[in-house]
Amino acid sequence: MQEEVEQKTINLAVTTTKLSWRVVIGAVRAFINHKRRKQMMGPKHYRGKQTVKQLLSQDQGATSMVVGDEGIKDFERIAKRYGVDFAVTKDGSVNPPKYTVFFKAKDMDALEAVMDEFEKVKAFKKEHPSVLHQLGIYKEKAKEQMVKAKIRVKEMIR
Repeated sequence: MQEEVEQKTINLAVTTTKLSWRVVIGAVRAFINHKRRKQMMGPKHYRGKQTVKQLLSQDQGATSMVVGDEGIKDFERIAKRYGVDFAVTKDGSVNPPKYTVFFKAKDMDALEAVMDEFEKVKAFKKEHPSVLHQLGIYKEKAKEQMVKAKIRVKEMIR
């Protein structure tokens, strides 16, 4: 971006050596027209995940709720699927971190659908732990058995 700005500046400097007042006035008019068109389009509309500032700048009201550390990625994926505009903040002062999700107030119907599906995903994950979680359980059991085996070997040697 910075290189692009520098290139435009250099190009402008090269072309300004041959400018007349008519060209300068035309450039100023074009700039003013561009600004007017930009203002007529109104503020930029953000979709999906955004910052809290962007969400609140849309003047549609906002609601918030606390989501635990578990499943924040699942929540974001589901909210994007339903087209809900949201913002996530992380409170790292507590362990595990606490996430607060802000929504537009007008998205309440879609938000209910998101929360229903999110609860189903959490329940499914609780009933069916991931392979890595199960591997960790087996790993802990193997460590315990190794410790017990070492103790038995030491008792036999004595």
